[in-house]
Amino acid sequence: MKKHYYSYNQYLRKTFGVRVHRLSLDAGFNCPNLDGKLSSQGCAFCNNKAFSRYTESKRKPIKQQIAESIQFARQRYKAKKFIAYFQSFTNTYADIQTLEKKYNQIKGFENIVGISVSTRPDCINKDKLDLLDKFSKDYKVYIEYGLQSVHDKTLEKINRKHNFKAFKDALELTKRYENIHPAAHIILGLPGESKQDMLETASTLAQMPLWGLKIHCLHLVKDTTLAKQYKKGQIQLLSKSQYLDILIDFLKLIPKNLVILRLVSDANPSQLIAPKWLNQKSKVLQELDKKLEKQDIWQGELVG
Repeated sequence: MKKHYYSYNQYLRKTFGVRVHRLSLDAGFNCPNLDGKLSSQGCAFCNNKAFSRYTESKRKPIKQQIAESIQFARQRYKAKKFIAYFQSFTNTYADIQTLEKKYNQIKGFENIVGISVSTRPDCINKDKLDLLDKFSKDYKVYIEYGLQSVHDKTLEKINRKHNFKAFKDALELTKRYENIHPAAHIILGLPGESKQDMLETASTLAQMPLWGLKIHCLHLVKDTTLAKQYKKGQIQLLSKSQYLDILIDFLKLIPKNLVILRLVSDANPSQLIAPKWLNQKSKVLQELDKKLEKQDIWQGELVG
C-alpha cells in the first residue's frame, strides 16, 4: 500500500538509498525550564524518563551509546547507515565549546551520515547554528524545534515558557542556513484546544519554511503536571478514533513536500498512564493507512 503522506522512511530511502536508522542519544544536557532559569517545573507534559534509556548515574559516554546503538540497529533493523539524534532534554542549551565537544563525538563512525538536534526555539542563536552548519560539510544536518502549538494561550497553559514568536524567530534565523533542515514538534489534544485550534496550527505551519514535522498525540506519563490534572478529572484525552480523525484533517493541510517524521508517539510502558492505545503504534498506523486509502485522502490535498 502506497503511503498517502511523505513518511520519514520514504525521505531516508530517497536521500540515502539504503535503510537508515536514527540513534537516540542522551548527551547529558539540561533544560532552562527545569534548572530554574525559566522555571523549575518543566513543561506540563514532560518527564524525560518516559523515553530516555538512561538516568543521571547510568548515562553512558556518547561514543559508547553510539557504538552500542549501531550494533543493535544493524542486527534488529538491518540498518546500513545512521543519523546521530541528540534527543534528551534541550540539546543546544550550553556554551559553544561544550556543544562542539559533544557533537564531535559522532566523528570517527564512518556509517553516520547525519546529525539531528532536538531543542527549544528559545535556545538557539547564530553562533550555535554556525556550529551546526560546519557539520554540513560531512553530514546531513537537522534541527527539531519543540513548539507543540501555535497558540500562545496553550503554550502558557502547558508552561512552555516561550511563545509562538520565539519559534518564528528561530525559524527565520535557521532558514538562512540552506544546509540545516528544520522541523517542528506538535502535540495534538493539548488541554483547552478544539479541533479547529489544532487545524489552525497545521494551516499556520504550512506557510512556514519547514523541512519536517513530528506529530504526537498528548499522552500522560508519571510525575507530570498534566498527569495530576488528569487524575483530578480536570483534562480529557483524545480517543484513538478522535485522534485519527483530527490527524487525517491535519495532514490535508500540510504541504506534500513536508517530511512527516512521526504520526504516532509511544512511551515507556512503566511510565505511561494514558491513553493505553498509544503503545499499539503499528496497529494505529495501519488503521490510519487504511482510512487514508479508503477515503482517498492525501497529505497536502487542501494546500493551494
